[in-house]
Amino acid sequence: MAFVLFLSVFLIAACGLIYELIAATLASYLLVYTPMKRFSPLSTWVGAVPGALPPVIGWTAAGGALDASAAALFGIQFLWQMPHFLALAWLYREDYARGGFRVVSVVDPSGAALAKQLSATAALLLAVSILPFGLGLAGRAYLFTALALGFVFLGLSLAAARELTQASARRVFLSSLAYLPLVLTALVADRA
Repeated sequence: MAFVLFLSVFLIAACGLIYELIAATLASYLLVYTPMKRFSPLSTWVGAVPGALPPVIGWTAAGGALDASAAALFGIQFLWQMPHFLALAWLYREDYARGGFRVVSVVDPSGAALAKQLSATAALLLAVSILPFGLGLAGRAYLFTALALGFVFLGLSLAAARELTQASARRVFLSSLAYLPLVLTALVADRA
């Protein structure tokens, strides 16, 4: 652990913004998110930060600045992780409980808190996914793709939030596996 901290500090001092982002990703994952999983269901939200930084790192490495475009990429990745993981947390809540992880499905076995988070983050994801169009990063083909995929994903998430079952959570999880690569492919294909 001390070596990781030393390496992170060294990279920040020796290199530039990309290495700072990499160091922040490693440090937040290893030093904050990982230990937090045993103590708080908020760890999912904290863990979504290092999970959302890789697209920002790629954007920066490709010559982009830390600007609204980078924030949009971060927002899409961050918000996508929530319904994706919440569905998994419901599907494997007993395993998480046995492992001592205090995810939302363990601390609230009724599923009420998970359902609220699932529907809210899917709705926010839909809104954030149109930002690349608004920022001029992508054209109308991306916009229509993001809206279509976003409404389907939101509909599945709302259905799961209304009736949280193994089947409804599995549908959200499987649709999340299709949603992100399709949205990002549309973004790359229709880059303005």
